[in-house]
Amino acid sequence: MQEPSTHAVRRGCANDSLGDLVKRGSVALHQLEKLTVMKNDKRISTHYLHGNLLSAIRAGLEKQGIQPENTSVEDLGPVDEFHIGGRAASIHFLDQLKISASQSILDIGCGLGGAARFAAKTYGAKITGIDLTSEYVEVGQRLCEWVGLADSITLQQGSALSLPFEDASFDGAFMMHVGMNIEDKHVLFSEVSRVLKSGAKFGIYDIMKANDEELIYPVPWATTHETSWVAEPKDYRVELEANGFVVAGENNRHDFAMDFFKRMMAATEAAGGPPPLGLHVLMQQTTAEKIRNMVANLAAGRISPIEMIAIKDA
Repeated sequence: MQEPSTHAVRRGCANDSLGDLVKRGSVALHQLEKLTVMKNDKRISTHYLHGNLLSAIRAGLEKQGIQPENTSVEDLGPVDEFHIGGRAASIHFLDQLKISASQSILDIGCGLGGAARFAAKTYGAKITGIDLTSEYVEVGQRLCEWVGLADSITLQQGSALSLPFEDASFDGAFMMHVGMNIEDKHVLFSEVSRVLKSGAKFGIYDIMKANDEELIYPVPWATTHETSWVAEPKDYRVELEANGFVVAGENNRHDFAMDFFKRMMAATEAAGGPPPLGLHVLMQQTTAEKIRNMVANLAAGRISPIEMIAIKDA
């Protein structure tokens, strides 16, 4: 069969309508964007990978004389609440959502499921968690079994930008220190809006940008700026409102954060080292540098942890 000549190919291209060219360009752009998201997802997941996390948590418990079958939600709190303020921050934040036992709640970027376990135990709700990092999800589900909450909590691997749930599936949702790893917050909030019922509350507790200075890296959520998309509170508000949310409350927790790190470092110094269980179990040898940089960024006013409570279709 004769190969088409270059002239014929060129004529074919010339005969394409503008609409066809635009369509092909849009498809190519969409494919490129999808590949970029997949690449970023892999880099972010790799950043959080531990490799032997369940054994490390078990060892930390055993140093305290606690066997896995006897552990509690409170025992796990120091290691499974991977956000500024730990359990105290979770209480302050989640209480504002008014979660009840009859509700089904989505935890976006659930990590090890610490906040999910606290919410299930405290409020009695059914919690579904989703996270990019498979190891966190697998270990988190085991921890749910250890504390007797496996029937109340389901953790699964997946992306917040493509939530694997039906429309209007949940009575509420929250995310804690997640948005810093997500560039496209419009798609993020569009997906959250899609899976929430009308009138549902959506809580956000994220580290947000507070001035125009560049951050010092590494930090707990990113080794370099390439997987860090810290945005200003106004950017969150714009994208929330564009997706049918009304921001009903906003709290700047900067002073709380500075006090938290001050107390944490004082306790570590007084004890001559970190406790058996803590965030150092997750971040391993990079812990000191990441915490030091986090505190420096906070002290310089570059970032601040912000709570936002939004309501869908309010």
